[in-house]
Amino acid sequence: MSYSGKRSDNITPVLAIIILCFLVYIATEAARLLGHNLIPLLGLRPVSFLERPWTIVTNLFVHGGIWHLLANMLTLYFFGSFLIRLVSTRAFLIIYFLGGIFGNILFMLFSLPLGKAMYIVIGASGAVFALGGTLAVLTPRLRVYVFPIPVPMPLWVAVIGGFVIMSFVPGIAWEGHLGGLVCGLVAGLILRRRGHTSFY
Repeated sequence: MSYSGKRSDNITPVLAIIILCFLVYIATEAARLLGHNLIPLLGLRPVSFLERPWTIVTNLFVHGGIWHLLANMLTLYFFGSFLIRLVSTRAFLIIYFLGGIFGNILFMLFSLPLGKAMYIVIGASGAVFALGGTLAVLTPRLRVYVFPIPVPMPLWVAVIGGFVIMSFVPGIAWEGHLGGLVCGLVAGLILRRRGHTSFY
């Protein structure tokens, strides 16, 4: 493998995001038990975005259930801990948050024509897809296992295939996934041109 630029072997930023997501989940669940709903305050709703602009970031830390949280955090750990070793901590954070924000923007752009302006979108999936998209470009030959498939497949197949399959699941904000994925693919191309080239 050959790299240029300053790499980071410190996965603390990845763990920090995961811990924060768990803390927010615990807080939302505790509030729910007390009769309060924090989702409208932290989640992104296109129709009220101008009133609550912070939700374009805070929604990335909010999850609707334990399985939603676990799936995103496991994927974040594997993608994030690998990517941060290929690029700098700064690049990792930029890709993660830009991917999540761009996914949110794409969701809002599609919300009116698709009748989703009143929907609340939450979750780190768009940001996680940005990491996957970047890795798919930087490590095109890397082979991974995806449960329950017993044979390894190229990472780019797993990322694109995961996006396609999840797009047909009811209640999934595929627009956010698409925005994050596109952002990640572009980031990967930029990094490759700057010399972050892997031969996996």
